[in-house]
Amino acid sequence: MVSLASASFSVCLFVFLSIANSQYYNSPLKFFNVLDYGAVADEKRDNSQAFLKAWEDACQWRGRSMVLIPYGTYMLRSVSFEGPCRSLMRFVIKGVLKAPTSPSLFNTNTWIGFRYINGLVVKGGGYLDGQGASAWPYNDCSKNPHCMPLPVTLRLDFVTNSRIHHLRSINSKNSHINLFACNNINISFVRMTAPGDSPNTDGIHIGASTNIRISRTVIQTGDDCISMVTGSRNIDISEVTCGPGHGISIGSLGKSPGEFVTGINVRNCTFIDTQNGARIKTWAPSLSSEASDIFFGDIYVQNVNNPVLIDQQYCPYPSCSNLGQDNSKVQISNVTFSNIWGTSSSKVAVTLKCSKLVPCKNVQLNNINLAYHGRGGPATSSCLNVIGASYGKQSPPSCL
Repeated sequence: MVSLASASFSVCLFVFLSIANSQYYNSPLKFFNVLDYGAVADEKRDNSQAFLKAWEDACQWRGRSMVLIPYGTYMLRSVSFEGPCRSLMRFVIKGVLKAPTSPSLFNTNTWIGFRYINGLVVKGGGYLDGQGASAWPYNDCSKNPHCMPLPVTLRLDFVTNSRIHHLRSINSKNSHINLFACNNINISFVRMTAPGDSPNTDGIHIGASTNIRISRTVIQTGDDCISMVTGSRNIDISEVTCGPGHGISIGSLGKSPGEFVTGINVRNCTFIDTQNGARIKTWAPSLSSEASDIFFGDIYVQNVNNPVLIDQQYCPYPSCSNLGQDNSKVQISNVTFSNIWGTSSSKVAVTLKCSKLVPCKNVQLNNINLAYHGRGGPATSSCLNVIGASYGKQSPPSCL
């Protein structure tokens, strides 16, 4: 039986926590305006120290706090906002933040970073201008496997229970948003834009992260609109418009042993003039890895080169041109492509190119309706080393 003393302690603790919680939510919101810390919106002077000082004070505030970047245009060098903080952090961007254009400042993988924070909200309707045109000529990763990565516009590392919404990211030097080792992140009402030929400008790149939700977002960029690499688990993507870009991709997987992606749900999305639509890609050659429990559904494509694609011979470099599909050791299983319709810009609208060593298992095509209006007749499908089935309408005729 529970003793009277123990019961009394529990009641007292509950009352104390309730009072503390009430005091927190009823306390006035304290603003930490970067202008009060010396920031100047003149598009010239670096404001990184003013931003960091405002963050540090807000992070240590015991009540509700908000870092505020008012309207105006602020030059900002690489910054890292770190926790843990005493309470929920709000980072409100009303103005325009501009990244450096000097090559001497490209030797970092992050422009704006948030690390080790539980409870972060980044919002405000402002712009993150990566000024990528100044850096893209220095991207030689297609030729140099030891290339130095250019700065990601917005990077979250070890961040939990957080939101990013109502922001614009333009002309990122590298990815627009990168999530690593994050949990329970919600991204919505964000627009990311960069030219279709800008290199490695993924919209949202996810790795080693769980319970990520992306919705009501527009991504127009030069690489994957959303990419999910190893450690991505329970990712929900909906109402995303992609294009130009390389589609929504799982992978590349298989560069290291034991890589995995699982629990991916992509639905109610639109692809316009993209290189790919729904894509799973693994390196060739590759090491033993796994991609499983993946759903792509209710997807509209317009003039997309590869609307439905599993590519287990993926390698964008010339050194891979003679490798065969039997080099992949990534097991792909439990994949559904459902209710995908629209137009393909290539005759082969559905390509399921799997590994001879570990054929794809339980791949399902359900209600596929893709048209091709170019030369050579109607759209076709192509399957290699796939175990699966098709249901409902199949146009092009299913190869399963």
